[in-house]
Amino acid sequence: MLKKIQQVVGYGYHRLRTQELQDEYINWLCFANAGMLNKGNAYLMDLAIAQLPTQNPIIEIGSFCGLSTNVISYLLKKHNKKNTIFCSDKWIFEGSDNQNVGNSDISHEKYRHFVKESFMRNVQMFAHDTLPYAIEEFSDDFFALWKQKTALKEVFGREVTLGGAISFAYIDGNHTYDFAKRDFENVDAHLDKGGFILFDDSADYYDFGSAKLMKEIKRNPNYEFIKKNPNYLFRKIV
Repeated sequence: MLKKIQQVVGYGYHRLRTQELQDEYINWLCFANAGMLNKGNAYLMDLAIAQLPTQNPIIEIGSFCGLSTNVISYLLKKHNKKNTIFCSDKWIFEGSDNQNVGNSDISHEKYRHFVKESFMRNVQMFAHDTLPYAIEEFSDDFFALWKQKTALKEVFGREVTLGGAISFAYIDGNHTYDFAKRDFENVDAHLDKGGFILFDDSADYYDFGSAKLMKEIKRNPNYEFIKKNPNYLFRKIV
């Protein structure tokens, strides 16, 4: 996560070429809800959600404090869509093998609980009527449970059964090449024809494995490249 913060801060003039969604509510949401959401992602989310092929669930890999979750929830209501949101996050971050956060006296365990509680509080406030099913797992484990159609109790204490086709996936988990590729392959196994995948931190100027992966997906005959803003949005065509 620290590397992501450094790159987000450093992308500078590239913002001038990013199309941003002009929406007063999202502006207010971003004031109150902590997060590192690229403004171009909201534009791409709006583009995808307006054209969802089915009412099958939306999958979000990596939730942090719930900003992107709340944007997706709002856009579903904006476009009168009834898709359910499933989130996957373990709330364990890069560098958490150290006892404390930097030179502070705050432990990574306390930091983890604070972020998780912030996520819960934020989505209960801003997505109260479309509350996502939040699964506290790493993405590999989440997709294994999804494939097995596992019944479990999610973060808010509700019983839910995972599994089935999905209409849209927002991938914002581990940005190394191997993890991002597995997330893509796992989504691909369940994605509707006409469904969308948006990859966070996939812009050409980022030094992430997820950015490298974009070149492969652009050559994949089963996918149509929709837009780069500056991150990549694809649609499944086969």
